[in-house]
Amino acid sequence: MFSKSNASLLPYNTFGFDVRVTNLIQIDSIQELQKLYSEGFFQKSFKVISGGSNLLLTQDLNVPVLLLRIPGITKIDETDQFVCVEFGAGENWHECVVHCVENHWHGIENMSLIPGCIGAAPIQNIGAYGTELKDVFESLTAFNVNTGNFEIFNIEQCQFGYRDSFFKQHGQGKYIITSVTLKLSKLANINTQYGDIQSVLSQKNISNPSLKDVSAAVIEIRKSKLPDPQLLGNSGSFFKNPIIDKQLGDELSKKYVDLKIFPINDNQVKIPAAWLIEKAGWKGHKRKNVGVHEKQALVLVHFGGGSGTEVYELAKDVQSDVANKFGVQLEFEVNIW
Repeated sequence: MFSKSNASLLPYNTFGFDVRVTNLIQIDSIQELQKLYSEGFFQKSFKVISGGSNLLLTQDLNVPVLLLRIPGITKIDETDQFVCVEFGAGENWHECVVHCVENHWHGIENMSLIPGCIGAAPIQNIGAYGTELKDVFESLTAFNVNTGNFEIFNIEQCQFGYRDSFFKQHGQGKYIITSVTLKLSKLANINTQYGDIQSVLSQKNISNPSLKDVSAAVIEIRKSKLPDPQLLGNSGSFFKNPIIDKQLGDELSKKYVDLKIFPINDNQVKIPAAWLIEKAGWKGHKRKNVGVHEKQALVLVHFGGGSGTEVYELAKDVQSDVANKFGVQLEFEVNIW
């Protein structure tokens, strides 16, 4: 554990904003959390950051920030069909995907190249190309900052939803996830039906894809559509795809024949936020130091020299315009500090 006063979060957020914090404390083990608890650290306000890939920093922070870096990849159970692997919360998500692909463990290859650390994955119930974290989730361990105890959560207790979980709602600020255990298949379980995966594989004349083939296809698609945060500041998808009443969905689909509708249940449908933003004319929009990405309207970008407040104001304007034009309220996927 190390601590630094008046530290910059510039290296720890993918938007690339130089926000300062009163104290940055790196956590490398669960024992360090216990030590902080014994010192009364959690009796005051604090924040936790890991990969900083789903975060918009709008101001300097007058509270200490914990930088979660707990490592570890441990196989804890195995059968002929499945393997359960525990990942430390500080492990890089994509590197974990690569590890699983190399070991022929099926389940998270469609989520290749998602930025961030694995400890944040359950909070957001991350997902891509037809797969969500909950599909392979076994359990997680979290530190209760009020009691100093470690608790194990199963899938029901996590209350996973669309880019949502217990830890984003009632558990927010009460727990720090220290490890995540995934149940992965040792049997072939390839999913190429979502998005452009199948077409990319077909272009390469791959008819019987391996895990590496699928992962490589997903990486190629993501790189073609999404900007690299190391080159252009962003946090990936800024908005959630809205879930709306079926009646409103029917009305919109009659008016706009190119709108894709995805049924959720008898009363609700999901529609693409990117389509709404692009249809409203925001795709490729640039405003001083920030803008809407020219290839993917879901992504807000920082060209450099700007502030998180500029991104936030742009996001609110997009949100307001979409609501006025379509009667649909977009919800932020990114956390705002």
